[in-house]
Amino acid sequence: MKRSTKKKLSAIDFFCGAGGMSYGLQLAKIKVIAGIDNNPECKDTYEKNINAEFILKDIRELSPKELQKITGIKKNDDNLIFVGCSPCQYWTQINTDKNKSFKSKNLLLDFQRFVAEFNPGYIIIENVPGILKRKNESGIEKFINFLKKKGFKVAKDIINTSRYGVPQKRKRFLLIASRLNKNIAIPKPEEGKIPCAIDFIGVQNGFTKLRAGQTDLNDRLHRAAHLSEKNIERLKKTKKNGGDRLSWKDDPTLQINAYKGKDHHFKDTYGRMFWKKPAPTITTKFISISNGRFGHPEENRGLSLREGACLQTFPRDFEFVGTSMTSIASQIGNAVPPEFAKRIGETINNK
Repeated sequence: MKRSTKKKLSAIDFFCGAGGMSYGLQLAKIKVIAGIDNNPECKDTYEKNINAEFILKDIRELSPKELQKITGIKKNDDNLIFVGCSPCQYWTQINTDKNKSFKSKNLLLDFQRFVAEFNPGYIIIENVPGILKRKNESGIEKFINFLKKKGFKVAKDIINTSRYGVPQKRKRFLLIASRLNKNIAIPKPEEGKIPCAIDFIGVQNGFTKLRAGQTDLNDRLHRAAHLSEKNIERLKKTKKNGGDRLSWKDDPTLQINAYKGKDHHFKDTYGRMFWKKPAPTITTKFISISNGRFGHPEENRGLSLREGACLQTFPRDFEFVGTSMTSIASQIGNAVPPEFAKRIGETINNK
């Protein structure tokens, strides 16, 4: 059975955050009806950039009837896509506080309530690989079986977004399901050259040089976090273009006690990015050099908010709103890269 061509595809973006998935789907000519998220700090960002309703609500407290009233969606709509990129902190392999994310670990099952009620034509799930590696605990296996029983064809894989136009070593679990198209598949990865940091940031891409703690007055999102004098000294001694903390491990004034004798433990911490390699995964902590290889390739500072957003493939004119640098960095790091989302949308649109 083929999807009806009389009506344009439309989507509801559950757990939409700042709107990376919504923005990418719009680039793929898919109408986004609404984004749903319980984080009020994402509301202004979403509404400034996405032509869609923002529903400030925890989906555990949202009823299908209420969603229908707000959005006007109907059951069994062949042209409707439900996107469920639920918060991934609990399932990530990155060292995070799992106690904080425990309540959100089974939001996939709450998302399933809406799929069961409305039976849309398509489903998109994007998350960390850990959701599949711990499939029994995460609920993804039950969710996939649920979809299959409802007649959905399910395509799933672990992919690296560097093969999908995103300059990051960002591995993700991707699921695309359709009850209409039995040939639904994961987008094909690109072969050959992969995008690198040098293609997106740096003076060659119009970025003004900054010092730690400085803001570009022409783009207030191009703002780097303050660093202590000691951390600035560490970066000065760190080799440009991919250097790491081993550059100063023998300097007793700079070496960190926790790393003494542990040269290969968390080696990327305090390191600089490489120009001609994909960036590391842009996390919610990317503005801090103590949380990964987030040092600028040659300037003595961490990444700016705008640089992180560009490495996530947000356009330069995308407006982020937040109460602090940390708030905006969280919005950026939690987002689905728009270029990746666009390719997912195009895959569905072309089927």
